[in-house]
Amino acid sequence: MPQTIAQLREEILRLTREYSARAHRANRPADQATAPFEPGVTPVPYAGRVFTDDEVAAAVGATLDFWLTLGPEGAAFERELAAALGVKHSLLVNSGSSANLVAVSALTSPKLPPDRRIRAGDEIITAAAGFPTTVAPIVQAGAIPVFLDSDVLTGNPVTAELEAALKPGKTKAVMFAHTLGNPFDLQAVLAFCQRHQLWLIEDNCDALGSTYSLPAAQAQALGQGVSSPGAAGTEAGRITRYSGTWGDLSTQSFYPPHHLTMGEGGAVNIVSRPPLKTYAESFRDWGRDCWCESGKDNTCGKRFDWRLGELPAGYDHKYVYSHLGFNLKPLDPQAAIGRQQLRRLPAFSAARRRNWHALRAGLADLGEFLEFSRPTHAAGWTPAGFSWDATGARSDPSWFGFMLLVKPGAPFSRTELARHLESRKIGNRMLFGGNLIRQPAFLQLAKDRPGAFRVVGDLAGADAIMNRALFIGTYPGLTESMRQYMVDSVRDFVLRK
Repeated sequence: MPQTIAQLREEILRLTREYSARAHRANRPADQATAPFEPGVTPVPYAGRVFTDDEVAAAVGATLDFWLTLGPEGAAFERELAAALGVKHSLLVNSGSSANLVAVSALTSPKLPPDRRIRAGDEIITAAAGFPTTVAPIVQAGAIPVFLDSDVLTGNPVTAELEAALKPGKTKAVMFAHTLGNPFDLQAVLAFCQRHQLWLIEDNCDALGSTYSLPAAQAQALGQGVSSPGAAGTEAGRITRYSGTWGDLSTQSFYPPHHLTMGEGGAVNIVSRPPLKTYAESFRDWGRDCWCESGKDNTCGKRFDWRLGELPAGYDHKYVYSHLGFNLKPLDPQAAIGRQQLRRLPAFSAARRRNWHALRAGLADLGEFLEFSRPTHAAGWTPAGFSWDATGARSDPSWFGFMLLVKPGAPFSRTELARHLESRKIGNRMLFGGNLIRQPAFLQLAKDRPGAFRVVGDLAGADAIMNRALFIGTYPGLTESMRQYMVDSVRDFVLRK
């Protein structure tokens, strides 16, 4: 008797799971823990995909539905991500870089109050050391990035320079990344933005699952009186929130090395101001004025009753454009993968923290030659944990990587250490673009458009990161054998120099 469509679908997904269980053993957490490891032969990547049969079946199931463009799975993922973080809305896009572009673009909307809108020639304060697409959207929007120096131990901006960077009437926003998962000094940045009525965009692409906490009185004074749902480490008298939930907008990346993956993909989080969703969604979706979801035609009930611009009365609202936008949506099968990945975020974050601490403990006696990154507000480290500064603020990174800085007097260079690790098949990376103003694109920008960006201070910290820093992996796919091999390889190199 022929199978029904439902039975056929069930059989396809059963076979998909069986195939995935056989073909993707290297990516499945249960198999990774027991996989054989041969030092010097088995690669130890700095990052990688970790998934199960659920993600593969979800992708195939969504493809069988053949909606393809962002649809039911996307809408569900947006709701689930927003709920998990505790923000008003999340909008899926096709990459973290696109998320940054949409976030900056949303703040250029003419629908914003004139004194808050970012216009050409306005300034946005950002950090010199980091990934280029944190900064590129500022330039692409016609605004001027103002670069602060970066602290070599946290990787994050030196917030003591914020006031020096301010130009009243011209400065409109601050946009910083939480470097390698380490939340930047939100206490100082929020106070600065509150004092000067500035927007705050958190580039949270490397930090999903990281938390930041403040004494309750401090948080309430900054308008931050509620903890995120599910935010780990909540204590009486403190407000604990996920990174990416403190500013006005934040961004995520779901590229494979990141905390969750949907292949390519990202998100813009609208933390607390619902109108920003409309502007961000418009820029994501061609710049259109209509806010109907895909597949719906008349949410407002007056699709043919609007009169906007110089268009004739009743012009179809689905073809009215209030912004010069883009098409930056991902596909529905990608969102189906993301929904499954989101369920693994607590376990992924725990593994990243565990891996970071194991590496830190294993390399603890190499302080003569290496400096180690530490969480923002940490004053020191011992095997028992961190000591903290006097601010009352705390950070708990869901680490994207383990950063090492070669001390200036060490008998080897960062590049020599990187080559040694590479020879042992241990993946490692620089801290992205290093000091971005040294990059060819920004050197050319300075020639083509003098005044296109501004620098505060000498950027000595960003230069030190560029010259002395690298990071190795903390991703959830690392096994105990891999971690020990990483420790042994660094120690062997350092101690024989």
